Amino acid sequence: MDDEKVILALAALAQPTRLNAFKALVASEPEGVPAGELARLCSVPQNTMSSHLAILHRARLVSAHRHSRSIIYRADLDHFRAMTLHLVQDCCGGRPEVCAPIIQGLAPSCAAKADVP
Repeated sequence: MDDEKVILALAALAQPTRLNAFKALVASEPEGVPAGELARLCSVPQNTMSSHLAILHRARLVSAHRHSRSIIYRADLDHFRAMTLHLVQDCCGGRPEVCAPIIQGLAPSCAAKADVP
């Protein structure tokens, strides 16, 4: 991952509706959410959501596939993971204790979701 791709992704997320849409898509993994439902969840008109989803798609933060008459959107967690790793890759500067709190902060929130029946 290069800095340009990270900047594009961060810029896409630097808007409240797009950030909320991305968070909703992450929460819905792996099923995804139809575009119309995502617009309803974010309380925006469908044409506005379409514009936001296009920006997130160009930033490779979401993927889309057609299912019957609907377009289902999913968070591109592989790209998001690569972006996050790129951001913290040199964080340590040879001192892993610098990044340890970040890693520890992420692990419990993911584990707690996995343990819920």
